[in-house]
Amino acid sequence: MNWIFFASMMFITSIINYLLVRKSSLLKIPNRLVNLAMFGIPLVVYIIIAIVKGTTLMIEWWHLPLLFIIAIVFAYLGNKSSLRAIDLAPNPGYSLVLSKSYVLFTTLVAVVFMGGGEEFTWQKALAILLIVGFSVPIMVTRKGEKKSKHRTWILLSLAAFFAWGMLSLSSKWLFMHGMDTITFLIYMYTIVTVCIIAIDRVKISQIKQTSAKGLWILLSIGIVWAMFNLGQFEAINLAPNVGYVNAINAASIAAVTVFAVILFKDNLTWPKGIGVLGVTAGLILLLI
Repeated sequence: MNWIFFASMMFITSIINYLLVRKSSLLKIPNRLVNLAMFGIPLVVYIIIAIVKGTTLMIEWWHLPLLFIIAIVFAYLGNKSSLRAIDLAPNPGYSLVLSKSYVLFTTLVAVVFMGGGEEFTWQKALAILLIVGFSVPIMVTRKGEKKSKHRTWILLSLAAFFAWGMLSLSSKWLFMHGMDTITFLIYMYTIVTVCIIAIDRVKISQIKQTSAKGLWILLSIGIVWAMFNLGQFEAINLAPNVGYVNAINAASIAAVTVFAVILFKDNLTWPKGIGVLGVTAGLILLLI
């Protein structure tokens, strides 16, 4: 199986996950529980896969401090920065545009330092620019825009930009040096899950207070997120340039927009419609 298969798996599960998270929001499920489900449940899934495949968890001693940095700084704090930036920004889309533009950063770094320039053509470059550029009208909406007295959200968005980019690049670097994808995911998810329980102080009582429907949603989020990250990091492992994978991931927002209109009766404005068409064109150009 090549990187496009795993990237397609990532794309599809990304759409499903966004819709499930949207449903959890409508059910008023606390974000702490959603975060725990997105890391704790996949950890169990990856351990089961490792047992079935006979994957070793033995790593080089110098991998461990690097994994702690990747898990705590890039994964955990990157996610926290992104969520806080979305909350503080005058428009959530402004923060997303800044943080999601890490696609350009990872593409260029991979070309210069990681041998990703061998298959990098003007067609690929144009495709990535189309995806990033046309994502702007999808993510930004003027309706309900609030005033922001400070610019902290910009710094937090840039922190998320750096974290997401470095997460992709550092994982690719470890894969190039022989680390198995499942081994990487188990270590990273173990560390992040401990951070969520210890720092975010998720209590068992909060889980018990959740309705049966809410628990099913949390379970679904966890399983789908496990498949999303497996597809994402396997694609990063196999792709000639990590930027291609990140561009496909960013393109999933176009499909999410369409399904949100169908399932949640969201309003599809003409700028968002043009954005969806532009992102779709970029995605096709990237894959052909």
